Amino acid sequence: QVQLVESGGGLVQAGGSLRVSCAASGSIFRIDAMGWYRQAPGKQRELVADITSSGRINYADSVKGRFTISRDNAKKTVYLQMNSLTPEDTAVYYCNADVLLTYLPSTYRQYWGQGTQVTVSS
Repeated sequence: QVQLVESGGGLVQAGGSLRVSCAASGSIFRIDAMGWYRQAPGKQRELVADITSSGRINYADSVKGRFTISRDNAKKTVYLQMNSLTPEDTAVYYCNADVLLTYLPSTYRQYWGQGTQVTVSS
């Protein structure tokens, strides 16, 4: 079984910062892309940022210049540093990972964390 456990959400004032983390555990051969998504009330889940195992990064336009994604492959952990937060960033943030469970045969699965609430007050 593979689990993604997020931590670090909370309440912050506009202009403040938060860092969320997501650690993967379980029977994992390799983790390819890891990323963060968010879902605000009444809205669809959207990509915030993702990062490949080689370090290639993709950001949503709405967070470019404010958020930074990083990962520690040895710890199977992905981080999202969020700066200059605005009320529009309020959402549940979900971690996502593309996991190679076995090499031969190659068995890929996508996993989601349980979500962590980020609330930005004005």
